[in-house]
This record gives sequence, structure tokens and C-alpha cells, in this order.
Amino acid sequence: MDKYTILLVDDEEEVIQAMMKKIDWDGLGFSVIGYAGNGVKAIEMVEEYQPDVIMTDIKMPYMDGLELSNRIKTEFPAAKILFFTGFDEFEYAKEAIHLEVEEYILKPINSAELTAVFTKLRQKLDQEINDKRNVEILQKYYMESLPLIQADFYAALIEGRIQEAEIPKFLTDYQLSFPGPFFSCLVIHTSSCQVPENMNPLLLFTSVQKQAKEHLSDQWQAKCFSYLGNTILIAQLQTEAEISDLTDACDRFCKYARRMIGAVVTIGIGQICQNIQELSQSYQSAREAVSYRGIYGSSRAINMKEMEIQKITGAATANDTELSGLFKMIRFGSEDEIVEAADKYLGHASFSNKSLQQYHIDMMEMVSALYRFAANHDVRVDDFSGDIRKLYSRLLDMEPDTLRKWLIESCMLIRKTMISARNSSTKSFVSRAKEYVRNNYGDEGLSLDCICEDLGVSNSYFSTIFKKETGNSFISYLTDYRMDQAASLLIETNEKSYMIAKKVGYTDPNYFSYVFKRKFGVSPSKYRTEHTESENE
Repeated sequence: MDKYTILLVDDEEEVIQAMMKKIDWDGLGFSVIGYAGNGVKAIEMVEEYQPDVIMTDIKMPYMDGLELSNRIKTEFPAAKILFFTGFDEFEYAKEAIHLEVEEYILKPINSAELTAVFTKLRQKLDQEINDKRNVEILQKYYMESLPLIQADFYAALIEGRIQEAEIPKFLTDYQLSFPGPFFSCLVIHTSSCQVPENMNPLLLFTSVQKQAKEHLSDQWQAKCFSYLGNTILIAQLQTEAEISDLTDACDRFCKYARRMIGAVVTIGIGQICQNIQELSQSYQSAREAVSYRGIYGSSRAINMKEMEIQKITGAATANDTELSGLFKMIRFGSEDEIVEAADKYLGHASFSNKSLQQYHIDMMEMVSALYRFAANHDVRVDDFSGDIRKLYSRLLDMEPDTLRKWLIESCMLIRKTMISARNSSTKSFVSRAKEYVRNNYGDEGLSLDCICEDLGVSNSYFSTIFKKETGNSFISYLTDYRMDQAASLLIETNEKSYMIAKKVGYTDPNYFSYVFKRKFGVSPSKYRTEHTESENE
């Protein structure tokens, strides 16, 4: 890899300069990204540059090496730490702390010793990287993640996103077998409205899925996975005639689930196919069968072919791929992309070619899907917050162009509300943080942990949002705010510098002067003199 980065920390600059000149850092495979004269400055640089190695003295002003090491190990556990210190502090350091420090090096620094230490450290860092890239370890990770990868493959199959030529390679890579020779997709729907008392709907869904695996997977060599809130099984049959036995088995399972765990389960049986690439068609018919539970009843298996439901030739059921595409555009797309996705969905659904009964069912599915999407994203849409039955009735009376207009307008409204909510959320965090600083900047204990505890968010999330909105880290913003307040007090009052330091949150006047000079280029006393003289002139 590229050179490892190192940060040097010591309050004696001549020591740092000597190390930088005497050691062939490039030859050792390291690059010195900078140095700090105290632990406070070092923390700022570690947060900004995240070096691989920090080499620090122990005895320093403002924050010593022990406290610095504790902070680094807590927030950046992968970083390596080396101590270099005087002989009188060496034994104390070893006895007083239990940190994973790589090495203790005594001053004065010996270049040969230091070269040996960093040669050994480079080997250790290289070994850690090699371990992460080790084929056996990667293979283990791959096997652990294989069930998720297989589930993604199954989802792609029923969505029709895999080309026939690609299938053999996927089967080999994902260690899958589909001997068939016939296949049928099953959609197992667990009602979230009819749930036993004191039962969580998610736990009920999980229980049904587990029972389905035990009762159906082995007998039908079925692949089982979750997809869009349902359990999906890809069953394998020896003959086409076995579809009747499969339907009976599914019907028995629905009744078993109702009796044993109180779950209202409906299973849609998809059409038989001879090629797994055709599973998308089987899935669509299974999904359509499940949608008839409102007509034929729940807690049963529904096989569309056996029901002999009259359908108009050429009519197509809008699949989840088109609807998922529309939802994706609402979340991430432009207004034009939303219109295109809505037209694609309506065109695929062919609502105008359905019987009244089928049209009504499709209307219910579309509105229900929009409602769930809005609710899942904490969007309150007025059209969906009232009596939903009245909304269904109104949609059934709409002409195709009016329906298209309603769908597009609803999607735009959801998109606008989501954008507004996202912006308000991030701006609210930043505004509340700034207000907290205004009210508490004089508190010496004010820190990133304090503000995040008050806001109820994690440090990493808050830091990302704050920097994105302001272009600055929270610590830098707090320091600048305190310095600006101090500058005003220096000009507007006659208070001593140490009193002003205390008012803006600094108990150590020397460190206050150090930070003030770093921002304004002059000491507090000189700053007061310059600005007082300019006002009197």
C-alpha cells in the first residue's frame, strides 16, 4: 500500500525537528503528516487526518500523553500509539496505564533504535493488511454472507432481472441447485391487521416464515426468502400434476398457522414453469392470486388456474418492479423521472383493460402501496389520512387521464414533503446545536459528547450533518465562537484576560492565550491594545 501516516506530538519542537531530520521516514515506509505541541491540538489533527501511527510524549501541557492515548483508543481503535518519554516517567507510564501501546522509547531518541522500532511496526501493519486480504478469511466472510446473496439472487429471478445466459454462473458462484424440472412460485402473505393479542406483527411474520420452511421447504425442495413484506417460496415439482398436491399442502399450512399461532395466512400459487428464468411470470400470478383474498377469503391457498377466474386476454398485472421503480424515483429522482415512472407503472398495469372487479382490486393495491410508502417515510399525506374507502370510490370514477394526474400529483406531494422533512431535520440539528453553544459556551465541560447527548444523536451522525451544513467541525465552530466572544469582551470591557478566559470556557489562561493567538495572530493583550488605539484615533 502507500506510505503509512504518522503524527508526532511533543511540546519540545526541537525534539520533533530532530526526529524528522534524523530518521529516513520515506525509506521506512512512513510519511509524517505533521506535528502537534500538545494533546489538545493532537486530537484535532487526529480527527482531521486519522493517521495510522501517533508517536507522543507523556508530559505535555493542556492534555498529557496518557489522556491523549485514552481518547485515541476510544475513538480511533485501529491507530497505533508509541510513547517516547524521559527515564523518570518510563516506569510510571508502564504501571499507570493499561493501553495497547506499541512501544515505549526513552529520551534522548536514538535514531538506530527508532529505525528498528518503525521497521518492526511497518511489518506489523503490513501483516494486518495482508490478513484482511487473506483468501481464506475472505472465503469465510463470503460463506457467512452467502444466505443474503442467495436471497438477492432469488429476488432478481422473480423480478425478471437476470439474463438466461448469466444463470449458470450465478448458480455456481452462489452454490445453488435447481433440479426441477418444474417450478412454481408461492407468495405467503401474513396479515398485519389480524394479529393475536400481545403479538408483534413482525414477530408473527417471522414465526410464519419459520413454520413455512419446516412444513413446505423440504417436501418441495423450496427456496425460501423475504420479499416486499411477504415470504416467497420457489417450489420444485417432478411433474405438472403435482401442482394439485402443492396447493393442498399450502391450504393445510394456512389452516395450521391459524390454529397453532393465530396467524391469518394466505398463499398464492403461481403458474408452473419449466425454466427458472420464467419465475417472474410465476411470481406475478402468485401475487395476483394473493390479491384475491378479499374476494375468496383468507387463511387458504389460492391457485388462479383452479379458480378459473375470468380475465381479459392480454391484461397484465402491474408488478412490484414497476411500483418499486416509482417509489425509487420519489425518493431520489427528478420530477420528470417521477412522471416517466408513473406512466410506466400505469402502462404496465393496463388499468383501462381490466374488468370492474379486477380494476377495483388494482386500485386497492396501488393506494395501499402508496399509503405504506408514505407511512414508512413519516409522510402525512391528507389524501391518505382520511377515510380510505371514500378515496377508493373516488378513484374508481376517474377517467384514465384524471387517474394519471392524481397519481403524479400524489407522488410529487410525497416527494416534496420528504425533501422538506429531510432539510428541516438537518437544519434543526444545526440550529439547536448553535443555540446550545450560545447558551453554554462559558461551560468549560462543553464538548461534542454534551451536545450529542442533548440532541439524542450519535457523535458520528451529528458530526457528519454539522460539517455538511456549516462546512466546519463542531469543535472548530465552538472554538471560533468562544474566541469571537472573547475578542468582544477584550474591546468592550476592562476585565483581566484570565477572567475573560474563564467566561468563555477556559480555566487555563495560558492555553486560552495560545488558542486566541492561533486565531487572531496576536495575544489577547495586544489585540485589546490595537483595537483600543484604533478606536481612539
